[in-house]
Amino acid sequence: MGFLKEIKLEVFDNMIRECSRHGYYSDDHLCPACNEEGKFILRSRERDSLARRLALILRHAPEKFDLEMDINGWVDVKDIISRFKKQNERRYHWLRPHHFRAVSETDGKGRYEVRGNMIRATYGHTLEIELDLPTDNIPPSLFYPCNPDEAENLLEVGITPSGRAHVHLSSSIRSAAEAGKVHYKLPTLLEIDTARMEADGETIWHAGVTVYLVESVDSKYITKISNDNPEYEVARARWIDEEE
Repeated sequence: MGFLKEIKLEVFDNMIRECSRHGYYSDDHLCPACNEEGKFILRSRERDSLARRLALILRHAPEKFDLEMDINGWVDVKDIISRFKKQNERRYHWLRPHHFRAVSETDGKGRYEVRGNMIRATYGHTLEIELDLPTDNIPPSLFYPCNPDEAENLLEVGITPSGRAHVHLSSSIRSAAEAGKVHYKLPTLLEIDTARMEADGETIWHAGVTVYLVESVDSKYITKISNDNPEYEVARARWIDEEE
C-alpha cells in the first residue's frame, strides 16, 4: 500500500501547477515560494509531448505544420493550437495559450520564450533566423564540448556550426560537460576567450539559461581544458554516482 502511495505521489508531483502569487512551477505539489498548493495546469506526459512538437516547429520545420515563422523565429501560439487540433482534436482538445507559457516558464534550460501571443525557441535552430537576443553581460569565458578525436583539429581550424545555424557555447564547465555527455562518454572541453572575441568585434548572443550562441569561433580564441580540471572532475564523479 505504501509503495502504491509513493507511485501516486510521484505522478501527482510530476506536473506543472500555477500559484496565484508566484506563477508556474513544476515537479512539486506545493509552490516552492510560499508552500501553497497550486492549480493544476499540465501533466508531465502532456508537457513532454507538447515540448517535443514545439522543438520540431520552432527549431526545425514550421512548414510541416503549415505554420508561418517570422524572421526572428516567432510563431503565433493560436496558429499552433489550431494546427494541432486540426491534426488530432481528441489528443489536443485541452490545449490553450496559457499552456505554452507554462511550458516556457518551467523549462529549466530556457529553451522557449513567450511574448504576448507569440512563442519561439531561443536556441537549437537548424533554420536560418535573425537573432534579436541579448548581447550584453557576456561572461569572459564560455565552454564547448567536443569529441575527443576532434579536439586537436578544432584547436587548429576553429569551431563552426555542425547541423545547426549557430555554434552553441555553455556558461560553465559543468553545463558544457553535461551537454557533451549526451553525445560522448568523456567529452573534451574547450574554453573560449569570449572577452577577446567581443573586443575584436564578434557578436555573442545569450540564448537559454546557460546557452550562448556565436556564428563561429576562430582558433585563436580556443584553449583545451585538462581532464583533471577540478570542476570537470566533479561532473565526472556525478556521472559515476548516477550509473551506480
